[in-house]
Amino acid sequence: MTLEDFFARIETQYNNQLPFVAYRKPRENKLIALFQTTNEIHKVNDFTEKGFVFAPFDDAETSILIPFDDSELISTNSEILCSNEMFKATNFIDEKEKFQHVNLVAKAIKSIKDKAFEKVVLSRKEEVLIEEINPVFIFKRLLSSYTSSFDYCWYHPKIGLWLGATPETLVKIEGSQFSIMALAGTQVYKENLDVVWQDKEIKEQKFVTDFIVESLKPSVESLSISDTETVKAGNLVHLKTMISARLKPNSTLKDVINAIHPTPAVCGVPKVIAKQFILNNEHYNREFYTGFLGELNFETTTAPRSGKRNIENRAYAITKKRTQLYVNLRCMQVKNNKAILYIGGGITANSNPESEWEETVSKSLVIKNIL
Repeated sequence: MTLEDFFARIETQYNNQLPFVAYRKPRENKLIALFQTTNEIHKVNDFTEKGFVFAPFDDAETSILIPFDDSELISTNSEILCSNEMFKATNFIDEKEKFQHVNLVAKAIKSIKDKAFEKVVLSRKEEVLIEEINPVFIFKRLLSSYTSSFDYCWYHPKIGLWLGATPETLVKIEGSQFSIMALAGTQVYKENLDVVWQDKEIKEQKFVTDFIVESLKPSVESLSISDTETVKAGNLVHLKTMISARLKPNSTLKDVINAIHPTPAVCGVPKVIAKQFILNNEHYNREFYTGFLGELNFETTTAPRSGKRNIENRAYAITKKRTQLYVNLRCMQVKNNKAILYIGGGITANSNPESEWEETVSKSLVIKNIL
């Protein structure tokens, strides 16, 4: 399938008001799309389903599935879209929004100092008027601007239209082997990765890593933790640690997801208390922002290497289930000629409300750059 046909197929599906998802994985050229044949809402029950999952922040709410068996899968190469071109975005500061967010951060800092919790991630939304809702146009801009992110366009007529370019992996599992990314700490990118990290950012990263490790211990074995490194995502840099392990024989993907979602990178520590603070005090419903999305139980086949000695062994090719899930950051919801942008940041005892506001402004540029 040509690239032109691929995007034309997306437009047809959208105009016919049928669910679909189109996406490209980080640093890959392959574009993939699943086109659902009906407008039915499919829900995830136990994460044994096969398809593309779209999950909300609130893990008490239902995750949505574009099922593999009720959809058409197509793919093409997006190499011609890969470029380093960036677009200039202009910020118009809403003073009321700033006042609200600064006060919310101050309230959280007070709660942390009063020992209610150790860390909480607070967010806000920002609306941008757009002349025409064209998901293909916005998706193309994402693809050309952010080649190291998971770029996606997700649509269901009964739920909405979402697009994003997230830098954060939640979990990757193939067979019983899996890896999880702990991503936290944010600074504006300034020409290189020689970044001096402050104590607040280092502690924030440690919160995330420690939480994931402790939460996983009952379900895994052979756990290992990488060194922490600085990575670039759009116009920002973050601290990243990779955690690898193997599932215990009696553990499931659902056990892992229930243990780690939502992570301290999007919620806080302790999880339950921080989540309740968010639900009680943020001035809006996050919906799918800071939830997760991606391939659920896709099948991959590994065959022996070619050669005369391996002709008979080809009959013994191994088929494994593969799941690759990403945290839904740097995203937008598009409706009623508005792009609703979602941005946030981690709050600790050392946070400064004004600085936290400025961090959300910097993060908003990542997604504004393509509007």
